[in-house]
Amino acid sequence: MRPQSWQGIDDIVIVGGGLAGLFCALKLAPRPVTVLAAAPIGQGASSAWAQGGIAAAMSSGDTFESHVADTISAGAGIVDEKIARLMVQEGPDRIHDLLSYGVPFDRDLEGRLVLSREAAHSERRIVRVRGDMAGRAIMEALITAVRNTPTIRVLEGYVVEELVSEGRFISGVIARPDAGQSKTRVAFPARAVVLCSGGIGHMYKVTTNPPEARGGGLGMAARAGAVIADPEFVQFHPTAIDLGLDPAPLATEALRGEGAWLVNRAGKRFMADIHPDAELAPRDVVARGVFAEVQAGRGAFLDCIKAVGKDFPELFPTVYASCTRAGIDPVTQPIPVVPAVHYHMGGVLTDADGRTSLDGLWAAGEVTSTGVHGANRLASNSLLEAVVFAGRIAENIKGMLPESSLYEWAKNAGENDDLVTLEDSPSLTELRGLMSAHAGVIRDRAGLEHLIREIVRLERGNTRVRFASIASTAKLIATAAWRRHESRGGHYRSDYPEPAAAWQIRTYLTLDEADRIAAEIAG
Repeated sequence: MRPQSWQGIDDIVIVGGGLAGLFCALKLAPRPVTVLAAAPIGQGASSAWAQGGIAAAMSSGDTFESHVADTISAGAGIVDEKIARLMVQEGPDRIHDLLSYGVPFDRDLEGRLVLSREAAHSERRIVRVRGDMAGRAIMEALITAVRNTPTIRVLEGYVVEELVSEGRFISGVIARPDAGQSKTRVAFPARAVVLCSGGIGHMYKVTTNPPEARGGGLGMAARAGAVIADPEFVQFHPTAIDLGLDPAPLATEALRGEGAWLVNRAGKRFMADIHPDAELAPRDVVARGVFAEVQAGRGAFLDCIKAVGKDFPELFPTVYASCTRAGIDPVTQPIPVVPAVHYHMGGVLTDADGRTSLDGLWAAGEVTSTGVHGANRLASNSLLEAVVFAGRIAENIKGMLPESSLYEWAKNAGENDDLVTLEDSPSLTELRGLMSAHAGVIRDRAGLEHLIREIVRLERGNTRVRFASIASTAKLIATAAWRRHESRGGHYRSDYPEPAAAWQIRTYLTLDEADRIAAEIAG
């Protein structure tokens, strides 16, 4: 059935209602913008769940050079230094933008921003809100600003399923209303499309991401022909709270920054034997340490008793609430933890202005691979990356596209829909288990080849367009991981446990190339 066409042509369509999407929309004002969000804005975005904060060199004792050096060190040899430097240098200005939108960052009695330290940072440079509520507070402020901007139209409950392409030019999107449950699809022709659709967490069995983070946006871009970069690099947060919940609550990195220890069931601190920085080692190192203890049956626990103690409820209210709802008192008890998919360093390849390899398509946020994170993201750089490149996209679009008089839709028109997404299909449930088992914290050739064959089988058995995009993302991750014969950052292979100089390069992959690799393996 042909999709119904929205009346007229939208000037700019933004896919996704998270931090990158809303910030870009605000920066584009007064240009008319339509934001298509799968869920009510603020509910389906990983940004709203971020606990740590935003990294920026704001203090007198910190420098851009130090922040760049920490980013490069965490990125395990494949960070694009030029892009990282650009992000770091623009960071303080973007923090001031967020302040102007009403974000209540923590301040001391003299009105100065309170800065904290997180793993692999050499300085205190994390700007926070009430300890662990940065994401929620930032999103609340941006949502208010967006609602008060008449040239931004937000359509909630619109699940974008396809990019409309004319050769290598993207000329719009096709979306399904009613949280993706409508029988009708709607076409949105546009002069520019900005993809801000988020990450991949729910392609895995254990994740800290919201249910909407299924990798569909990345797969959708790949199916349209976009070049994908570094898809094999998946970051596992080492301290998701192990309560059997989906998604798993997060015990923020800042707890370890305040001095919390990782111990096993016997009370033995284990990270000190693995890395000189112990609990403050890069996330991939800590995740493997936690994974090893859990796999050995010794369990892993975050002991905050001495480091935080009675101040826990005030300093980390979100984590405290998650623990107490499960009957755990973190003031007096260690918190059970497990690694969980938290962030995807890979994504749609973009340049310094957020342009993809397809004309008419820009991208920002977790769906992208800017080169900033390399093989392993530095804590709290993700929100910084989102606002820096969303802002650059807005400037680039305004410079490239002449002003448009298109503004025919009603002021503040939109839909609110309590439904979020369809229940997981059996295909997606099976895929999540396979990805966790074979493209997880530790990988090897046999497991990856089995995974690739199973992805091909699932694709053949489920031709729904949304699952096709998710499966495409899974195939890109699996084939890139199979092809990289080394361990680096968020990609660890037990059969190639060391980094290799020949592989100190970024991965660039198209879906056609991934399909060819998969066909050879599947036979």
